Amino acid sequence: MKNTQRRSSWFALVVTLVIPSLAAAADSWKVDVADHLKLYGHRNWIVVADSAYPAQTGAGVETIVSYGDQTEVLHFVLSRIAESASVRPVIYTDKELAFVPESEAPGISQYRRTLAGLFGEQPVTTLLHESLIARLDEASQKFKVLIIKTNMAIPYTSVFLELRAAYWGDEPEKRLRESMAAQEKK
Repeated sequence: MKNTQRRSSWFALVVTLVIPSLAAAADSWKVDVADHLKLYGHRNWIVVADSAYPAQTGAGVETIVSYGDQTEVLHFVLSRIAESASVRPVIYTDKELAFVPESEAPGISQYRRTLAGLFGEQPVTTLLHESLIARLDEASQKFKVLIIKTNMAIPYTSVFLELRAAYWGDEPEKRLRESMAAQEKK
């Protein structure tokens, strides 16, 4: 009886100490994302990547592992960006995503529908995967890039978010540059 009570006490102690620690570790990526967003601004990137995404070596690249479902991670990241007064996302997906057949990658059709729901009315630019990797490589030479790996095991499902200023849009920037160019001609 004493051995059984001792084992039960040890088990209870382990459950009390280990389970909350595992849960905290599983969500630590959320804290990392929130911390990065406090620092990030115009020209930084966040990538919500599939499980086979490579560890890039650019000077400004940091990779974290979420061990989470990709759409849940993406939803979290997009909602945190939406709460920010500083930044907004320009969303890119791999052009190849539209061409991957369900027969070769079961679940891809549902994933595409889920993405459409997550993005809502936000515009999405599609580029070839290698082109997006090249953009990240170039950006990481001067700016920080955060890659969040997920447990997704379907090809061409990574989502690339280029951050831009939330309080200054592309059109005002274009008008500003045109005005400056006109002034220089005078």
